[in-house]
Amino acid sequence: MITIALSKGRIFEETLPLLAAAGIVPLENPEQSRKLIIGTSRPDVRVVIVRASDVPTYVQYGAADLGIAGKDVLIEHGGTGLYQPLDLKIAQCRMCVATPAGFDYVAAVRRGARLRVATKYINTAREHFAAKGVHVDLIKLYGSMELAPLAGLADAIVDLVSSGGTLRANHLVEVEDIMPISSRLIVNQASLKMKRGTLQPVIDAIEGAIQ
Repeated sequence: MITIALSKGRIFEETLPLLAAAGIVPLENPEQSRKLIIGTSRPDVRVVIVRASDVPTYVQYGAADLGIAGKDVLIEHGGTGLYQPLDLKIAQCRMCVATPAGFDYVAAVRRGARLRVATKYINTAREHFAAKGVHVDLIKLYGSMELAPLAGLADAIVDLVSSGGTLRANHLVEVEDIMPISSRLIVNQASLKMKRGTLQPVIDAIEGAIQ
């Protein structure tokens, strides 16, 4: 049995054509079903539905053979014990720094101000600001980042941005790009050794579908 860890929402929807190329079609839509383990058109393949942030953990510990996770999630997880053979080029967005429209971020950085930055991407933010020599106090949040500067909790946020519409609606502006983000296929290394004959054709079919 091959187990694939997926999360609901945009990543799941954009993954369906790639799985279909490998002859794998989930038998139910997780948005409409309460099931957390879903069969597929292949009797030897099943899908488990987990939180996006849990996908790398399920794959790392072998509860899933394959998974699809955003680069942002993988950086925060650390990627230990995971093989990442493919950038699937789906769920594309970017990680950026944003501030209130009237905040002079460049001047604050130039004069060495200590900034309060709200984010759920602590590792990414820490590495970014450390590389620039910017002093920050990182505030971990799980909800809407845009509220933090508006409520006076933070000077800036580090978050994922797609169209930028949510930032504009809350009078925030992008002041710095950190990195492009997309979703990756991740593989349990032990599974790849023990099930290579089954897994490799799936990986190859997905790779072909990306093009």
